[in-house]
Amino acid sequence: MSTLEQLKKFTTVVADTGDFEAIGKYKPTDATTNPSLVLAAATKEQYAALVDDAVAFGSKNGSNLDEKLESTIDKLFVNFGLEILKIVPGRVSTEVDARLSFDVEKSVAKAKRFISLYEAAGISRDRVLIKLGTTWEGVQAAKILEAEGIHCNMTLLFSFAQAVACCEAGVTLISPFVGRILDWFKKSAGKDFVGAEDPGVVSVTQIYNYYKKYGYKTVVMGASFRNTGEILELAGCDLLTIGPSLLEQLQNMTVPVERKLNPETATASEKISLDEGQFRWMMNEDAMATEKLAEGIRKFAADTVKLEDYVRAKLQ
Repeated sequence: MSTLEQLKKFTTVVADTGDFEAIGKYKPTDATTNPSLVLAAATKEQYAALVDDAVAFGSKNGSNLDEKLESTIDKLFVNFGLEILKIVPGRVSTEVDARLSFDVEKSVAKAKRFISLYEAAGISRDRVLIKLGTTWEGVQAAKILEAEGIHCNMTLLFSFAQAVACCEAGVTLISPFVGRILDWFKKSAGKDFVGAEDPGVVSVTQIYNYYKKYGYKTVVMGASFRNTGEILELAGCDLLTIGPSLLEQLQNMTVPVERKLNPETATASEKISLDEGQFRWMMNEDAMATEKLAEGIRKFAADTVKLEDYVRAKLQ
């Protein structure tokens, strides 16, 4: 049995891609997208029909070019989600514009727009996760959305403070970025980390154990992996979202998989509760999380702008 099939016994495997062919190949339960993945897929010839459909929709939904562009981008994200939902039995994650990361009201409005487009296409909101960056404002937006039955996936999560804020807000799922945490520590310490000592693995293990010990319903989906070692150290995590190249490696491996994370054996530090001031202070004291969150927001925003430029040319 392949390592991938063994892993699926302990953990829900999610495909981190906008490429439908890759999703079909590895048979994940769910799939996640983000602006960078949609940009990469949208420029491929085989997905031109999805772009054309979004452009046709956008050209009819807006009184000026900016409004038409926003409508087109929204529809394009949903079009990719709709195609993915034809392949996976579970859920798709669709991401709110990173430029709204510090605006609660606009984040909520964008999320509701996505849900309305999915529902107009016959897809229940239960099959969609709205991705929001884990700023304080993002968490507050998620709290509002969850109260209205719109499930959220909190992304760009690098710290324990972010994880605590999310579970206290009652969000459905968090996506701690394992590999990007490792990147920061490798650069900072000038050395590599492997296995259980990988700082990204340490972070996700701490968060998982805290959630399980204190009975939080929020589930943990490790994301942004750099190697198969990180993935195998987190076997047993609720979900892991994995890119096609690492899924391929896992499928071609036959290394035995040992469950590393288990709710039965979870131990954690004292339970804490955070208000806005405490959250911001803990983030301020965590240089890695502060830098990686800001960098991640900038990168997703930059790729959204590139996607807009690509689509704008088709609208004009």
